[in-house]
Amino acid sequence: MNENRTALPGAFAERMQRLLGGEYEAFEVGYGQGRQYGLRRNLLKGTEEEFIRVMPFPLEKISWAREGYYYDGTVQPGRHVLHEAGAYYIQEPSAMAAVEALAPEPGERILDLCAAPGGKSTQIAGRMQGKGLLVSNEIIGERARILSQNVERMGVSNCVVCSEKPERIALLFPSFFDKVLVDAPCSGEGMFRKEEAARAEWSPAAVQMCAERQALILEEAAKTVKPGGVLVYSTCTFSPEENEGTISAFLRMHEEYNIEETALEDMLSPGRAEWTGQPAAGIGHTLRIWPHLQRGEGHFIARLRKRGGGTDAPSEQGGRDTADKKSAGKNGARTSVEKNTGAGSRIWQVTGDKKSGKLLEGFLREELEIGEAWMARHPGQIVRFGDQIYLMPEEMVSLTGIKVLRPGLQLATEKKNRFEPAHALALSLLSGDSGRAYALTEREAVSYLRGESVACGAHKGWTALFYEGYALGFGKASGGQIKNHYPKGLRKSL
Repeated sequence: MNENRTALPGAFAERMQRLLGGEYEAFEVGYGQGRQYGLRRNLLKGTEEEFIRVMPFPLEKISWAREGYYYDGTVQPGRHVLHEAGAYYIQEPSAMAAVEALAPEPGERILDLCAAPGGKSTQIAGRMQGKGLLVSNEIIGERARILSQNVERMGVSNCVVCSEKPERIALLFPSFFDKVLVDAPCSGEGMFRKEEAARAEWSPAAVQMCAERQALILEEAAKTVKPGGVLVYSTCTFSPEENEGTISAFLRMHEEYNIEETALEDMLSPGRAEWTGQPAAGIGHTLRIWPHLQRGEGHFIARLRKRGGGTDAPSEQGGRDTADKKSAGKNGARTSVEKNTGAGSRIWQVTGDKKSGKLLEGFLREELEIGEAWMARHPGQIVRFGDQIYLMPEEMVSLTGIKVLRPGLQLATEKKNRFEPAHALALSLLSGDSGRAYALTEREAVSYLRGESVACGAHKGWTALFYEGYALGFGKASGGQIKNHYPKGLRKSL
């Protein structure tokens, strides 16, 4: 008998044997095979050729995600300088397929409703290339903080991280988004091979509870999709109740939605209409990833299109404040904007505070020597939270009444008529973006991540530190040494 057979919950094994019939033996054998390991190249940082050149271990392409790669499970990519620089995100291979089905484009408004820990959000951001608005939401505060940290590490500038209930998001953003991803909380059956805890916590009651919760989340998510927009639903479970059943029930209540085919159908398995009592039309165009058929853990994906079209403007209830482009943050924060219009333009400044605006412009241009190329890639509006200054995506609604962890890209902290650059700003830089840059050796980079100073020769002032073309953070050079400004909470020994 396969050793892992008894490790599976009995009721789960019985159900899958009933559903799969003669295919069950191959399914069970899959649990005795090694899991697949994957990472995803950060499309915001460098080219594929540059990435492959600097990677210290072999990679193999994942067929259903153009930026995804398999790696050998004996290596530790999470303990490498390039990981801390946001060159890649460690992600289960199957989890990359949902964003491929979503097909994000630059300039779109996109919502990732259940976004922690940030794998799918940062994958979406890579496809958006800094253009448009990404709202990444996570209801659980601690998980939302991890999401925010990963958004920062990957150098994402056009993402607002929120921590709200789905019904609150629906009220704030009615018919607003071009595309919405619901990677729904589920019973986690697809992770049984990967996580012992998923097996231990599973029960038939948990499956039913998850299906009920998924229906509620989908109902609220649907309210945020504009006419003609796309809603992608995904889970990491096998249960028909949470997959084909949830989608079929949703479509019976929402005639304005229909299932769309995707290019992934040539690579992945179809949904199982025969496992659902009242299957929706087109349920065979949903997607499944089976560990015994594809090189990944269990996953389900459905792409839905909302009927209608055009570029409907958001309603006054949740839309942009087009009158003066002003927004108020929490804690009574003063916020104001001046758009950056690209090459040859003035940088953003804080309207109504000319002194601070002038200092900010001078700091970025003169002390950091950040050029027009970076500015052109990062349009937005300045938002102040006390002494913290952020670049918020242009199309974000008013922040009033929204629990926001990260309103955009943190640029700097103001301290008595001077600025200190934010760590997030460093991680958004590419090689050549700043005239104040210093290339670290691997030994120096490891020392920097521990919080140590680095010898730098004649460099002076604020300096962006790079390793193999990827930014790691800032330091301040003086007397032949760069004083370490890597955040203390992130410091580690690799």
